[in-house]
Amino acid sequence: MRFHYSLSLLLAVLAATTITCNSDPPKRLINTPITTVAPAFIDDGADEESLTAILATHDLATGHQRFAFVLIEAKGLVQLPITRIRSYYYPDGHTQRDTRQGPFEELVARFHKFPLGKRGIYVVELNFIRSGDWSARISIPKADGSEASTEIFFPIPDRTLSPDRGDRPPSSDSRTINDVTSIAELTTGTYHDPELYGLSIAEGLNSDTPLVVVFASPAFCTNAICGPQVEVVSELRKKYGDLVNFIHVDLYQNPHEIQGDLGRAIVTPILEEWRLKSQEWTFVIDRQGVVRGRFENFAPLVELERSIRSVIE
Repeated sequence: MRFHYSLSLLLAVLAATTITCNSDPPKRLINTPITTVAPAFIDDGADEESLTAILATHDLATGHQRFAFVLIEAKGLVQLPITRIRSYYYPDGHTQRDTRQGPFEELVARFHKFPLGKRGIYVVELNFIRSGDWSARISIPKADGSEASTEIFFPIPDRTLSPDRGDRPPSSDSRTINDVTSIAELTTGTYHDPELYGLSIAEGLNSDTPLVVVFASPAFCTNAICGPQVEVVSELRKKYGDLVNFIHVDLYQNPHEIQGDLGRAIVTPILEEWRLKSQEWTFVIDRQGVVRGRFENFAPLVELERSIRSVIE
């Protein structure tokens, strides 16, 4: 049995076909200095029928966690409404299939299409009852009544790197529209919603109002697991802006100086404060300043809206 890194190989292939996260004209695709958290492995066994999974949620830990992934088969992106997913624990390491325990859960992951383009993501919540090596075996039906499957292997630590549900996030002094001469200094995207830059994170956390914070660089979404998150958050702001504060923080401190060349980019220090290692993050925070929803990489509107409603009802 052979194992390999799921992202290092697959994203190199997918980069040629992905698009920027907003309506900007396509820019030269460059690997950003924002990295993934932990390696995930895929089972490259002969029974896999060319089905491959790309893990979108790397910053996992014990307990209930949002688990998201993209599925690809020989003819392209899998867009079935649901897939079956089973979780396993490997007490002796991910290569020792004979000692694996489980499945601990057998659930359905649901497909959510991105609002722009033809991409999409599967999402499910899994409960990891202990730290160590885990896997998720994902199966889809075939025309002959059988199944095609693939298995992702990943480590589960005791704690996430970034703020988890129930944590209080850092009270960061992010920049606002009042700190700059142009909104182009705050976002790499051409879609501009000034209402996303009216408060700093520190002000939002001290406002006694629920808060949504999205970390994303709209013009440099260059893989299969990020999407038009800022646009989705802006749409939700228009619906819930009287009840919830919304903030966008770009991954880069100098968007106006990059001009398509990430060699000029300066990563915002706020990512280190929040310990964020992926290209997109969105957090839903209650009026007490506690994280109630955390979404690594693209989160569909239906997911975010459900989380937002939970902190205002």
